[in-house]
Amino acid sequence: MAKDCSFDIVSEFDKQELVNAVDQVKRDLSSRFDLKNSNSEIDLESDKTITITTNDEMKLRNIFDILQSKLIKRGLSIKILDAQAIENALGGNVRQVYNLRKGLTQELSKKIVADIKDSKLKVQASIQGEQVRVSGKSKDDLQEVIQLLRKNEDKYDYPLQFTNYR
Repeated sequence: MAKDCSFDIVSEFDKQELVNAVDQVKRDLSSRFDLKNSNSEIDLESDKTITITTNDEMKLRNIFDILQSKLIKRGLSIKILDAQAIENALGGNVRQVYNLRKGLTQELSKKIVADIKDSKLKVQASIQGEQVRVSGKSKDDLQEVIQLLRKNEDKYDYPLQFTNYR
């Protein structure tokens, strides 16, 4: 009997790389001329949120651009950042919180499973908590599923990784 092959679709990020990227942004805040003495802060809170606090919205956008570039250089997707509304903080400052996306939501998992079933490939997809397991007899079919999902990654608005390929 032929052995089934499988892989998992997950949405995760490397916590240490995220910590390193935020630390690099903190160093940039203290050394960049346009951001010096602006009371700007960036905080990573328990791998759940990143909070940027500064004087005005222009500096907020500049700090966010720096954060994006550091994340990309460290191999992290900027899709992990879920921007919340800009709010006023103490002392006339502005604050923006970015929730960190980790794990697939139930709706997204259902959309991924539906897309896999619509492809008419001979594979089975099942939702297992915050991940989707895809299994099939042919490794070629599994490779086609990965290509299909990478091609449609923009419509999911989540970074997807493929793990436990066997």
